[in-house]
Amino acid sequence: MSIQEKYIKRCIELAKNGLGTTYPNPMVGSVIVCENKIIGEGWHKKSGEPHAEVNAINSVKDKSLLKKSTIYVSLEPCSHFGKTPPCCDLIIKNEIPNVVIGTVDPNEKVAGNGIKKLIEAGIQVTVGILETECNELNKRFFTFHEKKRPYIILKWAESKDGFIAPLEKLKKKPVWITNRYSRQLVHKWRSEEQAILVGTQTVIDDNPKLDVRDWTGNNPIRVVLDQNNRISNDSQIFDNHIKTIVFSRLKPTVEKENIIFEVIDFKQNIAIQIAEKLYKHQIQSVIIEGGRQTLQTFIDSILWDEARIFIGNIQISEGIKAPILITKPFEKLSIGDDELILSRNND
Repeated sequence: MSIQEKYIKRCIELAKNGLGTTYPNPMVGSVIVCENKIIGEGWHKKSGEPHAEVNAINSVKDKSLLKKSTIYVSLEPCSHFGKTPPCCDLIIKNEIPNVVIGTVDPNEKVAGNGIKKLIEAGIQVTVGILETECNELNKRFFTFHEKKRPYIILKWAESKDGFIAPLEKLKKKPVWITNRYSRQLVHKWRSEEQAILVGTQTVIDDNPKLDVRDWTGNNPIRVVLDQNNRISNDSQIFDNHIKTIVFSRLKPTVEKENIIFEVIDFKQNIAIQIAEKLYKHQIQSVIIEGGRQTLQTFIDSILWDEARIFIGNIQISEGIKAPILITKPFEKLSIGDDELILSRNND
């Protein structure tokens, strides 16, 4: 590993501290090095707050050292005014002579303009260090800007004999297939994504909150399919505590605060319409925890990026079959007595 790769790797480690809190901004980490010694570090924590480069520069005690330093950053410094001033201007102002960048920002507001501005100011710029790793870090951000849709994660739990739920339920609550460690992991995942999506029947059968009560973090935006407005008004998803988007055939006559209704054509490709609408709402990632029909809709449309499938240590014998996903897993993990299978869509 080269010296440049070493410090960009550290930038990636720092950036990951912002997972789930930077939306709609990307995760970015920055390191400032002077004479082979780190003198400053920072990462972007939240939209509207200082960017990684700003935090790194502010952390340097002796600002005179900046004139003979190199600043490393996992993503191209911004060159435009948003909620905060351009990071390029601050780098130029502090006369930092060298900038090493992991990857180019795909956002059309930046997209090479930051690099161009730094070079025009006489700064030595190196681009493309651990580029693949830096792109992976912001897979949600890159998918959103390059494919004009959210990064889509499929998640379900199935029994050893391939069912996701029994045919009949005695109570209006989930039937747990996985252990408590797996369930806590799911809440951690929810805190990392911008939205969570379920279908009508999941809400009717389970009355879920779709929050992160078993983890510390932000609750995702709730997205629900309800073609014929069958979900009861006293369902927990309509409690107004979390922003909720409902896809239906018709808008109701009365809308609630913090609940947005989007009309789509359920006779056309539902998955594509949902992805387009979520993009319009600036949602960069969504974890789909719906029932078989909802999950299979996205699978059949080949509109997904990751699949996270739990195999619980129980038998159901008779029930609702798990979705069919034909792809080779890239990793298998054990979560207690549960098995977790991770797959990616390479299409």
